[in-house]
Parts: sequence; structure tokens; C-alpha cells
Amino acid sequence: MKRTQLYLDEEMARTLAALSRQKGTTVSDLVRESVRERYMSRKEMDKAALARQLSGIWRNRRDLRDIEGTIRRLRKGTRLKRFGLG
Repeated sequence: MKRTQLYLDEEMARTLAALSRQKGTTVSDLVRESVRERYMSRKEMDKAALARQLSGIWRNRRDLRDIEGTIRRLRKGTRLKRFGLG
């Protein structure tokens, strides 16, 4: 199991706390159950539909026009120089 952290508004937190006491379970269990029901209930994810939704999500980013240059800048580091190898 992977640990994560959520920020909830006051109303959500109160509602989940009350439900957890009422059901005799934890808030974490309630959140996992909700995620399971909402996002994992379909047997097979429609990957084509997901790809259509995500396609072009970064098309208006002006800082990524030169993708090769961007990748080179991200990969450029000083680690080798620090070890006297670069």
C-alpha cells in the first residue's frame, strides 16, 4: 500500500469523521472505498478515450516549443563536474 496525503475542507473532514464513527471504520478506509467505487469500478479502462482526453494537453505551452533543447537543459547537471569527471 502506498501512503499519500490529502487536504480536505472542514465540511469534508467533519462528514468523513462522522461517517467513520458511524460505520466503525477509518477515514482512510472510506476514502479508499470511494476511490475504488468511482474510479476503479469499470472492468476495463477505455484507453483510447483517455488518450483523446489527454491529447494536446500541453499544446499551448510556450516553454516547450524546443523540446530537444528542453530535454538537454533538464539532463544538464553539475554532478560529473563535482566529482571531477566532467
